[in-house]
Amino acid sequence: MNGVVLVHGLYHDPRHFYPVVRELRAAGVEVAVPELHRGSLPADTEAVQAVVDAMEEPPLVLGHSYGGSVITGLTGVGHLVYLAAFVPAEGESAARLGGSTALLASAVVKDADGVTHVEPSVAVDVFYDDAPAGRAAWAVSLLRPQKPGCGRGVPQRQAWRSTPSTYVICARDRAIDPAVQREMSSRCSTTLTWDTSHSPFVSEPGRVASVLQNLLRPGGGRFGAALS
Repeated sequence: MNGVVLVHGLYHDPRHFYPVVRELRAAGVEVAVPELHRGSLPADTEAVQAVVDAMEEPPLVLGHSYGGSVITGLTGVGHLVYLAAFVPAEGESAARLGGSTALLASAVVKDADGVTHVEPSVAVDVFYDDAPAGRAAWAVSLLRPQKPGCGRGVPQRQAWRSTPSTYVICARDRAIDPAVQREMSSRCSTTLTWDTSHSPFVSEPGRVASVLQNLLRPGGGRFGAALS
């Protein structure tokens, strides 16, 4: 593996990963951050698959939150990283796996046409409560409305069954219950637990970049205490 693909979750977009992208590119790592918001899980998966297929070698692919459903349906991947993300089995969707907290439910506002958005005044508490104030405000300003239906999509394959994988549990997550994350992590090859919010790519981008760089090295899936 010599490349990384970062896949964002609902309400987010590629710019949320820019702090991590800067760290990786400074280390000489090839990085791609495809944009989702294509209207359905199959369309989002197809867009990411095109990016994976364009890379010279099977890349390391990280999926955050709903992005876990997207990366689960991919082929040609060297390693999967689920960051506070959904790990669906056959017939499962993110919605079926559940785990949304009461705080997230209270922060989501639905328009008459079914489009939802996260109330900005609550978004820091939901996603970025451990990030520096300025960076958290920047991340909130990038949040986007979400069309309905993506969370109910079911991946057509389960890449984690045949591809090495790492799950990162975010123990201070206020969007997806950490207990549900622990259950889903049992489907992955390796599990790490971080004392972070739902979005460590905003609060601790260097930590995210370090783990990805470690995984790119031969034998890098064997984490030491410093990375856990």
